Amino acid sequence: MSQTEDVEDSTAPLIEHLAELRTRLIRAVMAFAVGVILAFIVAEPILQFLVKPIEETLRALGDPSPTLQYTSPQEYLFTLFRISMVFGFALSFPMIGYQLWRFVAPGLYKTEKGAFLPFLVASPFMFLLGASFAQLVVTPLAMQFFLGFADVSSIFANLLSQATGDVPSDIAVDMAVVPETADGVRITFFGKVNESLDITLKFIMAFGMCFQLPVLLTLMGKAGLVSADGLGAMRKYAVVAILLLAALVTPPDVITQLILFVVVYGLYEISIFLVRRVETKREEKLREEGYYDDEDEDPLMAEFDEDEDVK
Repeated sequence: MSQTEDVEDSTAPLIEHLAELRTRLIRAVMAFAVGVILAFIVAEPILQFLVKPIEETLRALGDPSPTLQYTSPQEYLFTLFRISMVFGFALSFPMIGYQLWRFVAPGLYKTEKGAFLPFLVASPFMFLLGASFAQLVVTPLAMQFFLGFADVSSIFANLLSQATGDVPSDIAVDMAVVPETADGVRITFFGKVNESLDITLKFIMAFGMCFQLPVLLTLMGKAGLVSADGLGAMRKYAVVAILLLAALVTPPDVITQLILFVVVYGLYEISIFLVRRVETKREEKLREEGYYDDEDEDPLMAEFDEDEDVK
């Protein structure tokens, strides 16, 4: 066989892989486009759901008709597009993940397929769990923290104004508005749609990604990249890293930061437990296959000893 024929034989599989990759990418992009269109159809109800914590907080602070505004003609439309992109990706992720699986699976052994597929299923589930936790628990607490300053200010300012007679007493004491100052300026909350949505989406993405921690570490443990003992020894560094993460992705609210720390550290401990289970199952399998001569022997050392005996 000539050198030219060798080159042609080696490039043929590469061309086939590139063609397969192109097909999978096209299908993934088409699924994403369909997801964006479907999400855009219901973008307004999704927006109402996302800003629900702000609405409930404002009503609790005494605002009878909570309002969010936009200050440029295209802002509201772009906000809907942004929602469509995020939720369109969420809708299309099963198809995108399936295309990724179909591209990778032919190069995996049967045991590797069985190990990888559960994590592909668990990843979107854990992201959805984290996003739900952010929307239902963290965002309402953050809104109460931020908007609560106006409520506290209004109580003291209203009481002072009524005592001095500067402001009519029929102004509601529990309004989320700081009454007139000495210069006659009234400070109130006029939330912008895109800015209010921005903090909600940041929480959703941050907690959704944090909830991937058990999936990632368990997969790394199955691949032998990390161990339960190693993760346990890194606890003190993990605590510092999680505290820094909480300070970066949450507002300057101690309660929200504490919630994020407790949740992520809990996920870290769950990851150690899952990695330990993976290691236990691996050792049991090796023992069944005869790689363990006794309970405490390392299989790698056993193979090394066997090699030495042969020599």
